Amino acid sequence: MNKIIQTILKYLGQSSTYKGLFSVLAAFGLVMKPELADAIIACALGIIGLINVLVDEHSVKDGVKI
Repeated sequence: MNKIIQTILKYLGQSSTYKGLFSVLAAFGLVMKPELADAIIACALGIIGLINVLVDEHSVKDGVKI
């Protein structure tokens, strides 16, 4: 389970994930101002950055909490 969360967080930390998500939503007809999309991406990356700062990587080794 921890490996799945790490993988999700890894992908959420990449701006290409959000660009791809917004491209798919646009293909289905959702129209969004570029400024709003940039604000959402910046907010999400900030949250992911905060999580990465708070998570103690030394207490986790190969997905197993020590």
